[in-house]
Amino acid sequence: MEKYNFDKMIYVTDKGQKKHFQQVFQMLQIMGYDWADRCQHVPFGVVQGMKTRRGDVTFLEDVLNEIRLRMLQNMASIKTTKELENPQETAEQVGLAALIIQDFRGFLLSDYQFSWDRVFQSRGDTGVFLQYTHARLHSLEETFGCGYLNDFNTACLQEPQSVSILQHLLRFDEVLYRSSQDLQPTHIVSYLLTLSHLAAVAHRTLHVRSSPPEVAGVRRVFSPCRLWRPQPVVTESVW
Repeated sequence: MEKYNFDKMIYVTDKGQKKHFQQVFQMLQIMGYDWADRCQHVPFGVVQGMKTRRGDVTFLEDVLNEIRLRMLQNMASIKTTKELENPQETAEQVGLAALIIQDFRGFLLSDYQFSWDRVFQSRGDTGVFLQYTHARLHSLEETFGCGYLNDFNTACLQEPQSVSILQHLLRFDEVLYRSSQDLQPTHIVSYLLTLSHLAAVAHRTLHVRSSPPEVAGVRRVFSPCRLWRPQPVVTESVW
């Protein structure tokens, strides 16, 4: 406490250490440390079936190498994959996102069966789909530009697809607050995946190029630049 002057100390470990931390926190309270109630243990479950080509014991270096290799193979197998300046880096970034989303989709305490094939699926609620959506939106931004409209006709955003996105965006603060209270990243992941699906529908139905100028102007600002608040990991589409 004297060194870090923390507001809250959070220990994230496997659930097998739950009792240990309960006892540690109780001892700190008995010893009279007033900051003991600011200590918290966040347990996580067991990831079953996760192994690399080197065997059952999984090391971080092996996981990172496996991610890069498998993503490169996936990219090479897709005929529409674009030529990239640094395919190794892109493969690693997309692969890491896929792994993180897979791990944070459910509640931390839940055990789950790991599957490399499921991690790298480009459809469904996966990190690859999340990155693909962002790359597509970034491509739209580069094509049509992204600015601000101080005044626009709200009638240009009356389509059900637009309304659904706006309603979902209004939940952003609520989702952040909920995640900060129970320390579960699944709320943010679920929010982003839903937003990705809504963006995919909007991309298919809310056209910019073929729309009247007034409508196109609103959609140009609304679609590529406002849907995606997080900083990009991959800004070039690999498909």
